[in-house]
Amino acid sequence: MLSFTEENYLKALLKITIDNNVVEVGTNELASHLDVKPATVTDMLKKLKEKQLINYEKYGKISLNDNGRKIALEILRKHRLWETFLYQKLDFNWDEVHEIAEQLEHIKSAKLINKLDAFLDFPQFDPHGDPIPTEQGEIKVTYKKTLSEVSVGDVCKLVAVKDNSAAFLQYVVKIGLGISSIIKVIGRQDFDAMMMIDVDGTTHHVSEKFAENVFVL
Repeated sequence: MLSFTEENYLKALLKITIDNNVVEVGTNELASHLDVKPATVTDMLKKLKEKQLINYEKYGKISLNDNGRKIALEILRKHRLWETFLYQKLDFNWDEVHEIAEQLEHIKSAKLINKLDAFLDFPQFDPHGDPIPTEQGEIKVTYKKTLSEVSVGDVCKLVAVKDNSAAFLQYVVKIGLGISSIIKVIGRQDFDAMMMIDVDGTTHHVSEKFAENVFVL
């Protein structure tokens, strides 16, 4: 049995590797993602290595082994299915579902999760545009880039967000964006990389941080 914290670390490792298309993760990167100190991360990594869930040597990069990845995919699947259920069936806003799913993802019943998946008609993506792993541990990962990588004059479609915090999602909605919204990049400041984007005929000025947290195609 794993603690909730141990499960959260495995899920975080998986999410970072998927979002950034990498195999290994640095200690500081993981600490930043979890908003904890690097020393705290190091202590947890020792425990996960002892449980044979990760590949890790002191001062080196971290990667999930087969056992760790299997568990992480199960946790991620539960999280994203619960988000979808809350959003689709209980009318929660997309900025509310993440925190609740953080609690529900630790439920152990595989039968419950499989029934939930079937009840939702086997969704492939959650409300934030993230792929949902299947019962077999398969996940549909497609190439996508961040808004910050789009050139001035190009048009793109919002397909997912990297930051699932309530504050960020509320801001996304405030400027009229959601999954499948069309965005045209109309300018970029050389000084601070602030972007000017057009959303349904309205111009918005968004920061580089914002652009790095929006995935588009």
